[in-house]
Amino acid sequence: MTATAQTSQFKVRIADTTLKFRSYTIDDPKPLGRQLIEAVGGHPVEEHVAFAILPNGDFEDIRLDEGFDLRGRGVEKVLVARSDRSFRLKVDDADVEWPHACISGFVLRKLAKLAENYSLWQERPGQHDRKIENDDIINLDEPGVERFISLIDQTTEGDALPSADQGFLSEHGYAYEVIVEGGQTGIVLKGLLLPEGKFNHETADILILLPSGYPDCPPDMFYAYPKLTLGETGQDPKACTVQHNFGGRRWQRWSRHNRNWRPGRDGLRTMIARVQTALTEARA
Repeated sequence: MTATAQTSQFKVRIADTTLKFRSYTIDDPKPLGRQLIEAVGGHPVEEHVAFAILPNGDFEDIRLDEGFDLRGRGVEKVLVARSDRSFRLKVDDADVEWPHACISGFVLRKLAKLAENYSLWQERPGQHDRKIENDDIINLDEPGVERFISLIDQTTEGDALPSADQGFLSEHGYAYEVIVEGGQTGIVLKGLLLPEGKFNHETADILILLPSGYPDCPPDMFYAYPKLTLGETGQDPKACTVQHNFGGRRWQRWSRHNRNWRPGRDGLRTMIARVQTALTEARA
């Protein structure tokens, strides 16, 4: 009888929103979600949710009346959280909403659509920023847990942009190409529509060269291909007479210097706005 009782017991580690895991022994090999919630004192049960935390940090919902099989799953952690409101946070410039007080690094990365070669960091004013691993659990109910930033771990050709820039270009429908040449990264905006009737072409490719240290350091000038002249006079726009070779093409340099850059806030969104302003205001 004793041996039978011992083999019918199953261990599971459960945490509430304090993220402190405790070990529990359950006789039922397939406890319901409500049983797991009740084990940590979650009342009323209907206002709580239970998640299985998979080894890679992903979450798996356990419904209140759904049995959760503890046998041979390789899952030993369950998180119980109150679900009476949603939580808003930022990853770079993207707003993210999550319906529970706790979230794993893995889930947060998925919601923010981060590329694999980007790491996620939690901003902590007055302290060192904290790198978030996939299996880290973050309590969003704590004061100040609301902003995260992504940083590239390794730069590869074709994927050398911060995720915020990638998201901006994608959301606004820009066709672009990343070119790495001689250790320098260039972003080519393809077929950018020019101000109507302003130049000898209706569209042009625009090259933006990213300096070492971007996005903390600002891009300076930009470059156009093919060469643009003013439509009414055929003259070169002011400060646009120098040419620059990059990516197998000879670009027209637009000498427009950038002296007002806000690290942590500005990026390609800002630079493209400067490009569009310069094109609109161009004169001989």
